[in-house]
Amino acid sequence: MKKTDIGVIAFMYGICIWFGIMNMRLPADAQIYPRFIIIVLAALTTLYLIKNIVLAKKEGVTSGFGEIFKGFLPRQFFTVLGFALCYLLLLFLIGFYPASVIFMIAVLWRLKIKPLTIGITTAAIMALVFVTFNLVLKVQLLRGLIFDALL
Repeated sequence: MKKTDIGVIAFMYGICIWFGIMNMRLPADAQIYPRFIIIVLAALTTLYLIKNIVLAKKEGVTSGFGEIFKGFLPRQFFTVLGFALCYLLLLFLIGFYPASVIFMIAVLWRLKIKPLTIGITTAAIMALVFVTFNLVLKVQLLRGLIFDALL
């Protein structure tokens, strides 16, 4: 077990708690799917915690800090970070679906994924999101300022 794993586990439990609190603000009918995802995430984090406890008893605890940035590619990281910041701006301006398509294509292209794979991946994820949120949960995702002004 590495000391860095403790931070990851604490962070994941923090995310579960934060989203759990935010989920309580939703209408009762809209809480089902997010609650399920939160429970799955908490269960997986607990399994990871148990695995690390078992490893700590067998092998002891090591630092792990020396391995964190091993193989780190700064150019790739900061490019994707820039794309993510642009994605947040695009979400606000043009809405979820167009911003997500642009973001996915840009990031996958920058990571040198084949165009056919980019197209299939983007279409499949957008279809899955549309079916899940618009058809099943009946939740409208962000439209953006530009589309709100036009409508």
